[in-house]
Parts: sequence; structure tokens; C-alpha cells
Amino acid sequence: MRLFIAEKPSMAREISKCLPENKNIQKRNGYFIQGDDIVTWVVGHVLHQAEPGDYDDKYIRWRPQDLPIVPTEWKLLITDSSRQQFETVKELIGKADIIVNAGDPDREGQLLVDEVLYFVGNTKPVQRILLNALDEKSVKSALGDLRDNQDFHNLYQSALARARADWLIGMNLSRAYTLSERYKGNKVTLPIGRVKTPTLALVVRRERELADFKPVDYFTVKILYTHENGTFWATWQPKDEQKGLDPDGRLINKGIAESLVQQLASSPDGVVKSVTKSKKKDLQRLPLSLSSLQVLAGKAYSYDPQTVLDTAQKLYEKKLTTYPRSDCEYLPPNQYGDRMAILSNLAQSGDEKLSQWAQNADRNIKSRAWNEKKITAHHAIIPTTVACNVNSLTQAERNIYFLISQAYIAQFYGEHVYEQTRIVVGQCEEEFVANGRVVIEEGWKSLYKRQKSKINADGDEPDLTDERGAESGPKKDAIEEADHLPSVKKNDSVKYTDSSVESKQTKPPSRFTPSTLLQAMKEIHKFVKNEELKKQLKAVSGIGTEATRANIIDELISRGFMKTSGKKQVLSPTDTGYLLVDALPDELLYPDETAIWEERLALMSEGEDTLESFLKDQIQFLQHLIDKLGFDKQVSRDQMMPNVVRTISNQNARRPMDANQVNLKDLPECPSCKKGRLQQRSGKFGAFLGCTNYPSCRYTQPVGGGQNEDSNLEVPEESKQYICPRCKKGYFVKQQMSGRTTWVCSNRSACKTQCMDVEGVPSIYANQNK
Repeated sequence: MRLFIAEKPSMAREISKCLPENKNIQKRNGYFIQGDDIVTWVVGHVLHQAEPGDYDDKYIRWRPQDLPIVPTEWKLLITDSSRQQFETVKELIGKADIIVNAGDPDREGQLLVDEVLYFVGNTKPVQRILLNALDEKSVKSALGDLRDNQDFHNLYQSALARARADWLIGMNLSRAYTLSERYKGNKVTLPIGRVKTPTLALVVRRERELADFKPVDYFTVKILYTHENGTFWATWQPKDEQKGLDPDGRLINKGIAESLVQQLASSPDGVVKSVTKSKKKDLQRLPLSLSSLQVLAGKAYSYDPQTVLDTAQKLYEKKLTTYPRSDCEYLPPNQYGDRMAILSNLAQSGDEKLSQWAQNADRNIKSRAWNEKKITAHHAIIPTTVACNVNSLTQAERNIYFLISQAYIAQFYGEHVYEQTRIVVGQCEEEFVANGRVVIEEGWKSLYKRQKSKINADGDEPDLTDERGAESGPKKDAIEEADHLPSVKKNDSVKYTDSSVESKQTKPPSRFTPSTLLQAMKEIHKFVKNEELKKQLKAVSGIGTEATRANIIDELISRGFMKTSGKKQVLSPTDTGYLLVDALPDELLYPDETAIWEERLALMSEGEDTLESFLKDQIQFLQHLIDKLGFDKQVSRDQMMPNVVRTISNQNARRPMDANQVNLKDLPECPSCKKGRLQQRSGKFGAFLGCTNYPSCRYTQPVGGGQNEDSNLEVPEESKQYICPRCKKGYFVKQQMSGRTTWVCSNRSACKTQCMDVEGVPSIYANQNK
């Protein structure tokens, strides 16, 4: 029996349809049967990293003397929500003769399946299928080209290194900096992420640049010259030693500009000092990776990155486009032959523009995109050979399909060809420059002329031909280019005819939007602190991955570190975001180290770095940052504030929130399983006692707190506004318990609900009033 393990049910279904037996597919609970083949799936991560407390009970408390926490043997635990499917996969692995890793064709997809195989101790032969598209032709082609899974061991090691690095940073530094801030009296919890933190810092720094920005008024001088073949405007180029310039070379003294104009008018003769003409070409824009699609859709439709990814995933599952989580913008030459079917389908897609462009495409053109050497684990996102009627798609699907198809069709249009002319005029010992651009062949850019149907959130038509990312700050005005300049030669005479002194003002840097922040994460070399690293890191694919960047931005927003506003969803930090960034050192705020680590992960996937070496350097980095906090100098170990237990992962949300529990052995034995201990935990309706042997034992009981549980409490008048949300009969009554103010239900004989006090109000009601 051959067993395919896919990443999700939709992929498993498509594989089963294309298997060579060609028999009726039998659907079972958690897998498909097709002849002698079985196809199952793992539903994402069925395994997750163990928490520190899973390694040793002492790590349940957050204490500086335990840092850094470095597992000697890394543990994975079965995710509760995926336990049934895991057991199905495990049983099928035991029955299989050959296994095929059918995870997504990337680093994370390799890890998702391989980690299960390692976890169950598989020794059977494993093959690898690489699926870049789910249409029948692509799946059958991939089935005919199965690889040895061992060929991708380095990719697995790279994914494992990323996962462990994130664990080391998150678990250790979140504890370290939270403890440090608590010792200073700040009751905060600081979640640190290897990618999230420098990403948030980009937004905080940009906001502070805006707050500190002071606009500068400056002036430009333009002169209209007359030549026997026509007129043209030229812009003054002040010398470096010119008086009245600011440090960036802008003229800030209007009097000097007006004086210059008067001088030029009184001596109107000028001469052409040089004429430079050059024929230039813009090669076809490349097809789209996920990041370039997300940025393009942000410009065109103000879509946030996660919406773009989700929509591209739907198109992929409908077999209309190829694998969406691609970091590549190139195409394999062996798919060049598919252009006939793809272009013919687009010509009949139901979209007027796509149809016209596809019909006019030159199918003999082979752009730079067809380059085998540039292909990574997958190729660029393009339409498949499956015909698409765009009228059957949602608006978002139609828009994303449009952008993907537009970039593909552009490969079959010629290069954009233009002639660039630069004229330098000399007059009164000053120089004036005119630039002109004359388009000779529109080529592929004819597909990207600004159209009213692509109006962005501000009502402006977006320029979708620009492949550059977000600018890192303000820049000087470039000399404007004219559509036409008269024919002139060197040493020709020209005459001053008119002038214009324009008052301008420097502009502040733009706030990030989700799409431009994503682009900044990809082009992280622009934001590193160490200037010497910029060139080195320019070739690195940034921080995060194509699959995770959108989720990282969404998580920073959902966790309240930054927020969006307006139609363009501009990003700004919250008070919590400022607090987090201000508490951390530059090593965590600037992307230098993280970008280098991403480079090393890429090298590891090629076999040029090792997991052991990478993690060793990670641990040294952790130790360096922890040592800088100087816990031993601040206070003795016993005096460190202990009340800091806070889990990072929702997978372990039932861990105790009170670190004053010194030792689990001191807690009462669980009366149900007799193995665990009863430990105080926090739930929706307040504290309760639960078994430490959870989830094997789910025994719970109310926290007594010294109250007589069988006697109901007197209800003061002030408490009658706080009806217990659980029993609907009692009222919350304020009590002093263990030196703290707590609200408990007055209906003690039937209800044990209690909650914390928040500024004199039960926490449940305080949250409702926010």
C-alpha cells in the first residue's frame, strides 16, 4: 500500500482523483481510498512545541535564574483539536509500504509531514511530491515525477531551525523582559517575537519620524528657453557652494531665487552645453510571487495582505491559479508550452480587458521569466490551464485573478522601449537641465495604463507598473520629464523667455499600510541599522516568509500593538506597542540579526549551514541579552517579583496564572485521577481549581477561599446591579480573599462563580463597559 500524506483535505481529494488506478474513490473517516493507494492529511500542525512547563514543573514559575531555558531534547505534543486525525494518520503509516510526503512545496509544508513521520518513528521509504497547482494536468505531472524525500532533508532542517529559534526567542525573552519590567514596577507582559518585534518597531519608528517631522519650505527655479526648433523648460541646478541651500541641497532662500531670475532676464542668452540621448528598455515585469501580489492588490484595491492570501488560496483550491504561497517570480521553461491553452482560456474568460490582451498577445515572445535557475521550491503564481469564467467568482476572487492573469499576459508583450534625452543649458555661469522621454514602443506597459476601474482608496489611480516597495522616508524632487523636447545640438543658442519660481514643502514619510509594511518586511535591507549589512542583506528574502508575513501583521493588530485607520488602513502603534518597543534593546528592534538568521535558514535549506550551528548561535545571542538585563545585580533571586506566570501559547491556556504556588508537591491531590494536583487556574468566570494532569484528567472544583460554601451571602444594595452571569440568581458581592479584593456570587449553595476586582467593579462587568 502507498500512503500519501497531504497538508489539507482539499489537496488530498485532488490527488486521489488523479491516481493511476482510476477506480471509484472511497471516502473514509480521515482519508480516501483509490485502488491500492490511500490519501490522508494532517490539517496543518497536528503536533506543536511543548511549553517550558512540559519539560520541568519548575518552569511554570517565571524566574530569572532559569533563563535561558534550552531543551536538551526537543519535545512535540499532539494538538488536542487534531488528535483524532493524528491517530488516523499514525495507523495508516503503520499499514503502509511506501509513504509520499504531499505537504505544500515549501519549507513549512516539508516540516508538517516530516515531523509526524519522525514523531511516530517511521522507517519505511518516503517519497516527495511537489504540487504547484491542483489542476488535473499539474497533479498527474507531479505524480509522474516523485522524488526521494531525503533530497529535501535540508529543507526540513531549515524549517525545524526556524521553529526552534522562534521558541527560544519567544519563551526566553518574553520571560526575561517581562520580569525586568515587573521588577521596575510595570505590571505588563511583553511577548517577544523574532519577526514580530522588529516589524512592530518599523511602525513605531515611522510614527515617531512623523511626530518629529518639521516641514521645510524650499524653492525651485525653472526657465522657459526658446530654440529655433521649439521651446522647453529647464530646472536650475545650484552648485554645492551656492548660498541659501539646506544640507540636502534645496534652496530655502526665496530672495536668491528671485535675484537669479532677474539676472537671467537681463542677460537672456544661453547655450546648449550638452545633449545626451539614449535608447532604453524596460523588460517585462515578472509574474507575481505572493508578496508582490499582496503589494499590488494593496495598491489597486486596498486589500490587506491576509485577504489577498485567503483569496489566492481559494483560487488555488478551485484549480484556477497555481500555488499561492510562492516566494518566486520566475517560471520553469517546461511550462512554456502551456501558454497556448492559458492565453486561449483568458481570451474567453468573460473579462473584457483580459480577453483583449490575451488575443493581442504575441505567443512567440519568451520573456526573462522563463528561467529554470531562478526557480525555488515553487514557481510564480500564474493562471492554470483550467478555463475560468470570471463572472462565477466573487469580487475579491475576480480582482486577484485579474492581477495574476495580467502579469502572466504581460510576458507575451514586447519590451517597453523609449528614448531618454537630457539637455544641459548654460547661462550666467549657471546650469539648467531638461529631461525628456519619448516612448517608442509601449510594449507590456500598455496593459498597465492607469484605468478608472482600478481607482484606489484615495480616488487616485494607482501606478501598478512600479515594482519597488515602500519608500523609507522623504526624498528630493526629481527633475520632471517632458513628453517631448525640441531637436537641439551642443553649442546651439537658446534664449530666456519666461521663468517660474515654485514654492514647495518637504513631505513627511508615509505611514505604513499592511501591504507596504509587508513589502518592507521583504525588503528589510532598507531598514537595517548597520549600514555595512545593507548590501549583504539585499539578496536576502527579508524577515518572515511568504506564508507568515500577513499573519504576523494581523497578529500585531489583533493583539493590540498597532491599529489601522481610514480606507487605506494606515497603520499606527498603540500605547501598548510603544511600551513594548521602548522596553527592548536595539538587538531586538532592528532587523539586522533576524535578517542574517533568515539568510542562514536559506543557506541551511541548500545544505550550506547546519541546525546545530544555527541553534548554538541563537543560544549565545539569548545569553548575551539576558546577561545585559543584569538580574543578579538588580536583586537577589528570592526577591525577584514572582507573580508573573503568563503563558504565551493558547495551546496551554489552562496553565496557572498565579506564580505564588511554590511547589506542585505542596498542592492537594486530585480526588479523581489520584495522579495530578489541584492547582488554581483562571477561567471565564474567575478562578477555579483544576487537575495538573489535564487534559488526561478534567476534574475541577471551585476555589473555597475560606468561605462557608453552603451559606448564601448577604447582598448589599450596591451589589444588586451585578447579577451573576452564570446562575442568573445571585449577585456579585465584594470579599477580601488572601489579601486581595474578589467578587463572589451570593448564591454560594448553588453557584461558585467569582472574579477579580477592577477599579471597584467585577472584572466581568468592567470588560463589558469598555
